[in-house]
Amino acid sequence: MRVAGFGFRGGAALASLQDALQRALALAGDDPLEALVTESAKSRAPVFRELAQVMALPGLGIQLEDLQQLITPTQSRQVLDRFGTGSLCEAAALAAAGPGATLVAVRVVSGDGMATAAIADLKGTT
Repeated sequence: MRVAGFGFRGGAALASLQDALQRALALAGDDPLEALVTESAKSRAPVFRELAQVMALPGLGIQLEDLQQLITPTQSRQVLDRFGTGSLCEAAALAAAGPGATLVAVRVVSGDGMATAAIADLKGTT
């Protein structure tokens, strides 16, 4: 299973999320995504729902408690203080892909700095 995890600011536009995703995909290769994922409250944001609709993929939310249990390669003090994990996009991708998943694209930042994306893959389930 291959999923893209996202973090984004409240004022992020669709183009911000798309840019972050394209940057992550450039690192991860061409295998298709099965879902987009972020923290559960953020998953209800119109910009995230719009991205899922444009991509024709499920837009999933992960409970904060599940994200807080993951140690991520990228560590942001601001994200750690707010969400209890070092990288929201990395933690969301890993949690959604499942136990044993690995990051095939670590956190990348959109050009405008409004969104981040990471891609996790659980080989053998796609």
